[in-house]
Amino acid sequence: MSVVGLDVGSQSCYIAVARAGGIETIANEFSDRCTPSVISFGSKNRTIGVAAKNQQITHANNTVSNFKRFHGRTFNDPFIQKEKENLSYDLVPMKNGGVGIKVMYMDEEHLFSVEQITAMLLTKLKETAENNLKKPVTDCVISVPSFFTDAERRSVLDAAQIVGLNCLRLMNDMTAVALNYGIYKQDLPSPDEKPRIVVFVDMGHSAFQVSACAFNKGKLKVLGTAFDPFLGGKNFDEKLVEHFCAEFKTKYKLDAKSKIRALLRLYQECEKLKKLMSSNSTDLPLNIECFMNDKDVSGKMNRSQFEELCAELLQKIEVPLYSLMEQTQLKVEDVSAVEIVGGTTRIPAVKEKIAKFFGKDISTTLNADEAVARGCALQCAILSPAFKVREFSVTDAVPFPISLVWNHDSEDTEGVHEVFSRNHAAPFSKVLTFLRRGPFELEAFYSDPLGVPYPEAKIVHLLSTSFVPGLSFQKNIQQDNSEAGTQPQVQTDGQQTSQSPPSPELTSEENKIPDADKANEKKVDQPPEAKKPKIKVVNVELPIEANLVWQLGKDLLNMYIETEGKMIMQDKLEKERNDAKNAVEEYVYEFRDKLCGPYEKFICEQEHQNFLRLLTETEDWLYEEGEDQAKQAYVDKLEELMVGCSPLKRWYLCCKQQMCKVQL
Repeated sequence: MSVVGLDVGSQSCYIAVARAGGIETIANEFSDRCTPSVISFGSKNRTIGVAAKNQQITHANNTVSNFKRFHGRTFNDPFIQKEKENLSYDLVPMKNGGVGIKVMYMDEEHLFSVEQITAMLLTKLKETAENNLKKPVTDCVISVPSFFTDAERRSVLDAAQIVGLNCLRLMNDMTAVALNYGIYKQDLPSPDEKPRIVVFVDMGHSAFQVSACAFNKGKLKVLGTAFDPFLGGKNFDEKLVEHFCAEFKTKYKLDAKSKIRALLRLYQECEKLKKLMSSNSTDLPLNIECFMNDKDVSGKMNRSQFEELCAELLQKIEVPLYSLMEQTQLKVEDVSAVEIVGGTTRIPAVKEKIAKFFGKDISTTLNADEAVARGCALQCAILSPAFKVREFSVTDAVPFPISLVWNHDSEDTEGVHEVFSRNHAAPFSKVLTFLRRGPFELEAFYSDPLGVPYPEAKIVHLLSTSFVPGLSFQKNIQQDNSEAGTQPQVQTDGQQTSQSPPSPELTSEENKIPDADKANEKKVDQPPEAKKPKIKVVNVELPIEANLVWQLGKDLLNMYIETEGKMIMQDKLEKERNDAKNAVEEYVYEFRDKLCGPYEKFICEQEHQNFLRLLTETEDWLYEEGEDQAKQAYVDKLEELMVGCSPLKRWYLCCKQQMCKVQL
């Protein structure tokens, strides 16, 4: 059984697998452990990852990137409308109101949902893992930002389902990092000692996340999380792009924003410049040849200028840090270590801000890029029966408070109850019992909508119209932050009783372990309890209609699965066609080298010219008439070429054999 952890980032992805020797981050077909989150669509197939990123400038309108934050959102979402202005491809509304991505594929206009686009990326990651492991990959753990809502998480799960991945758990980025950090630590305090507090800081391409975790031997508890979903590496890139756009407009009279290809090239160069400034404080050049209108452009910047340019962004770093310390009631002296991960934390000014806030040196013991994927792989190994992993319990935290609201029988008022407070332990279950006389409605929602980076506060609406009088409705609400937010599991217990309360009663039973000392206390001077009458319990299946804020219907999901299967097959056929074409070209080059090498002295000049003519004719055919042929045409051409060249190969081998006999 395979054990795979997937870090699906906004800019790039990493794959970690569990082997007998530990956790390993695997490489793709380009021997690169980083796979870009880019999909490019062409007239014959689609390309994903490194090959797609290489086409991002030349094939801008049909190359899709930076789509991770579109999950679970409607097209009319203000965030989507703002992002739409900065994309090289078209966003359009889907029939269900979701975000659609319009591209030209197979010379036809196609509309794909964000779930389908993410599924395509997961297809590539799955293939890479399978090629490395030499066996099928089904079970996995996928990372998501800790601020993702229930709707966004369900959208990611749907994407995994499209490609046949069984996502055992959606794991928060910061929890994965903490697990990767703590499971290898041998010096953690024992369970009865004061825990070690470690703060993890992650600034990636599109978001800034922090978490405080308490570690004991074999135990991890997330105390709290804070974040800025709109602060990341791309914001620093944008500052550089804006600066050079203004400079080029003044210096060269060129408007970089008027041409998408020029703008994309500038983004790429600014990202490279940003990385260079992290390790060099001197003036660094930015040069782009044939930028626009056949003009070359150049500029320069140093680290101090860059920090001055990004002063506003650097000030925002402290806000989530203050929020985290306030939530957890921690003081900076309580923090034992501060670990940083994420590509953008390599910027010296970012490091300095974090170190100054906590008053201590920051640690970089974890791999900044691969820590999340490794943590996901560890979680997958813990959940898998095929691997034996050291006992290590993980308790996550609920990022947003969640409440329930229900309607009363005879009154026009509603009852509200906060089920999970912010930073409540997760996964966690609570049983809420409602004694009702008629049809029942229940709705889960985020208690603090302004604190959620998502426009919709509702999570799920539950409705029961088929109701049996005299029965109680018991609802098990499970908060599993690692899967998809609030996971409702419906149970109904019926009690036949002649006296049913006229108004609903709400009771909450939490799955906490009772205190052992209190449980063993003996009751003194208490009269014996009266014998309770036996109550007949009847279990009834109560139909519940659940309307989630975001989830693909079965018919739509099946259609997406079928479409993805067809696209995978088309990619496979195109690869086989290209392989057959390349085989002809390779044979031409190989045989030509041998004609001018070992074969040369075994044939006369006339035969030598005849063979060269045959190879040249084949090569010309490849680049002209044979440029775009079916696979079978290349197979036939290769066979024809091999038949024509085989007499010389046999003659060469025969002569070699005779020469060996003479020498003997």
